[in-house]
Amino acid sequence: MLTHTEGEVAKHMPGDSQELSRRIEQHLPLVKHIVFQVAVHFPRHVDRDELARAGALGLVEAARRYDESRGVPFDRFAAQRIRGAILDAVRAADWAPRSVRTLARRLESVEQRLASELGRLPSPAEMADALGMTRDELSRLQDRLFRSVVLALEHEVTDDTDEDLTLVDVLCDRSTLEPLEELESRELYSYLRDAVGLLPERHRLVIVGYFLEGRTSLDLARFLGVTESRVSQLRSEALAMLKEGIEAQYTGQPPVPASEVVGRVARRKAGYASAIADASGWKSRIDERPAD
Repeated sequence: MLTHTEGEVAKHMPGDSQELSRRIEQHLPLVKHIVFQVAVHFPRHVDRDELARAGALGLVEAARRYDESRGVPFDRFAAQRIRGAILDAVRAADWAPRSVRTLARRLESVEQRLASELGRLPSPAEMADALGMTRDELSRLQDRLFRSVVLALEHEVTDDTDEDLTLVDVLCDRSTLEPLEELESRELYSYLRDAVGLLPERHRLVIVGYFLEGRTSLDLARFLGVTESRVSQLRSEALAMLKEGIEAQYTGQPPVPASEVVGRVARRKAGYASAIADASGWKSRIDERPAD
């Protein structure tokens, strides 16, 4: 029974040459050996089976072109042909320009050198300085390199469940939400709207002004007649209230009436969470679509 790679080889060799067939079959392990050598230099998304098929065809070409009278051992001659065929196949499948690959090798080399000297991964500032460029230039370079990485949808990924997953299983189309995600998004938006509206006045003005109207802390301080540090304090308090108030809606337990809670702060939090729960009914929450 022929393997897939051997089948590819058989299609490309003449049927009347027993010596050629014998030589190719004898040196098929050489293909695997060379694939193992060169594969470590390629990203994980490069298919090793594709490398093996390219190498096998290189072996066929080597067997056809081999001239024993030149005194070069066949395995040495074939190794060069196999390696060349693999590299040609990878270059043909790589859409990124050679300049990008050169930059990637340079970046990797500098990062490894700095890591050895510093005993840790270098910071972006240290990388930019070593490369003789600004942080912005380094960022643009890295952006070009990231865009040059192509992953097949069949590329295997791992997760905490030990399932055999591919990219197509885990990628999400964020332009189209699943029905359950859409309902959850609508409900959360509604809770957030109600929670902001129920904040104490100054806290609400800070949240709306800072996050929705784009006003600075200085603007808000002047408007409220307080210091900037007080605005910062109000913002932190408001965010904590929003977080706790909204999280309380997802505990699965009915809100505890404020009258049954001990402690002024605890009663205030319980009252706020209950007010959010009562601000709108579940049907109105899921019927309302968030504004774009």
